[in-house]
Amino acid sequence: MRKVVFGVASSLDNFIAGPQHQVDWLLWSDDVAAIMKEIWSTFDAIVMGRKTYDVARESGGGGGNYGLKGYVFSRTLRPEDHPDVEIISEDPGAFMKKLKRRKGKDICVMSGGELASALLEAGVIDEIGLNIHPIILGSGIPLFHAMKRRVKLDLLECRPIQHGCVYVRYGVKK
Repeated sequence: MRKVVFGVASSLDNFIAGPQHQVDWLLWSDDVAAIMKEIWSTFDAIVMGRKTYDVARESGGGGGNYGLKGYVFSRTLRPEDHPDVEIISEDPGAFMKKLKRRKGKDICVMSGGELASALLEAGVIDEIGLNIHPIILGSGIPLFHAMKRRVKLDLLECRPIQHGCVYVRYGVKK
């Protein structure tokens, strides 16, 4: 079965963006590029929430622009207006369970905490990769939203990377 990997950058106080969705604090580096290059080859699909998709499109990206099959969870976007991705309006957990059973490479989840929390609660995320930045934002968009259950993790990897960041990778205990 395909593996689902949630990858994100966060502040030390667990925010993925500032209160106004600012990401000017994110630090790009050769280390991050190498990690992305290594892991990107393991994916053939990318899943995003609508808000992340909007941000990606504004910055010149988007689902199809990553060279992967793109899926966007949204109840408001019209599929005919977004031919580069497949718009999904069904329950995220149920859809991801079906997607995991299809043949293919692993699946990247690039989203905010709302979708990530829903997918964790549904038990479909297998790994979490975090690039933790050396900044405390104080407020903003949280890494994870409130969940009804705890999710236990196994540390798979932890290493310092450039600019004082730390890359950690966890396996989700089933």
